[in-house]
Amino acid sequence: MGRACAFAVLILTISFFGCSDEARPITVGSKNFLEQILLGEIAAQHLERRLGQRVERKLNLGGTLLVHKALVNGDIDLYPEYSGTSATAILNLVPSHDADDVLAQVRREYETRFHLRWFDPLGFNNTFGMVIRKADAERLGMRSLQDAERHPSGWVLGVGYEFQQRPDGLPSLLRAYALPLQGTPKVMDLGLLYRALAQGDVSMIAANSTDGQLLSPDVILLEDNRNRFPQYDAAFIARNQTIAREPRLATALQDLSGRFSDDTMRRLNHQVLVQHGRIEEVAGEFLRTSGLLKGPSSP
Repeated sequence: MGRACAFAVLILTISFFGCSDEARPITVGSKNFLEQILLGEIAAQHLERRLGQRVERKLNLGGTLLVHKALVNGDIDLYPEYSGTSATAILNLVPSHDADDVLAQVRREYETRFHLRWFDPLGFNNTFGMVIRKADAERLGMRSLQDAERHPSGWVLGVGYEFQQRPDGLPSLLRAYALPLQGTPKVMDLGLLYRALAQGDVSMIAANSTDGQLLSPDVILLEDNRNRFPQYDAAFIARNQTIAREPRLATALQDLSGRFSDDTMRRLNHQVLVQHGRIEEVAGEFLRTSGLLKGPSSP
C-alpha cells in the first residue's frame, strides 16, 4: 500500500512539473521610459484578447542591457526594441544607415546568438533627435544641426545616461557636428530633459524623434542633415522557446507590425505625458481604432 501511494505521488509530481511551463503565462517586458511601457501594454492587451489567456506585465524594468538579459534568461518572453539600439548596444556592430541591412544583421545575430526572434518592424523609427526652443531657433535662424554649429555663445547640452555612453549617441554626434558647447553635457533622467529645456537650465537636449513633447509649439527638432543617427526601427523580440510553447504568439505579434508611424507614436506618447491619459486606456483605444480587437486565435 505504501509503495502504491509513493508511486501515485511520483506521477502527480511529474505531471505537475511537466505542465508547469505550459501553464506559465506569457510575460511582456519593457524598458524604463514611457514609449516602451506603452508599447508593452499595447502588446499585453492585444495578446490577452488574441490568445484568450492572462498575460503578465513586467514593464518599466530598466535600461537596454538589463531588459535584454531578462529576455535571454527567460524572466520575460518578449519586449519592444529598436534595431539601431540592438545593433550597437548589444551586438557591438558598426552603425549602418541602411535600415534593411541593420534589420537583417540584427535578425540573424539574435537568432544565432540568443535564440530570439525579431519580428517585422512596427512602422516607426525612433531615432535620436536634438531639440531646442523654437524661440531660440527663430532668434538664431537655425533649423538644422549644421546651423547649430555657428551658435555664437555655445550650447548648454542636456542628455540622458544612455545617450552619453553609447557610441551611436553623444560620441557620434560630436564627430559629425562641431557643436560649440558650454562646459560638459548635463546628464539627467530622460523625463527631466524637456523640463530643463523649458526652464532654461539647458539650451539643447538629446531627445527622441517620437517624443510626445515634440507636438508642442514651443520646441523644434533640428534636422540631422548629415544623417549621423542610424535607423532605430521598433519591433518586438520574443523567445523561440515561448513561441514553440505557444505557436499562436507569432501570429498575434505579427498583427502589430506596420500598425504605427512616427506621428502615431508621437500622438500616443503625447496622450499619456501631456494630456495625462492612463496608459491602459490609451493602449486600449489604439487597439480599438486600429481594428485589432479580435477574439482568440485558433490553435
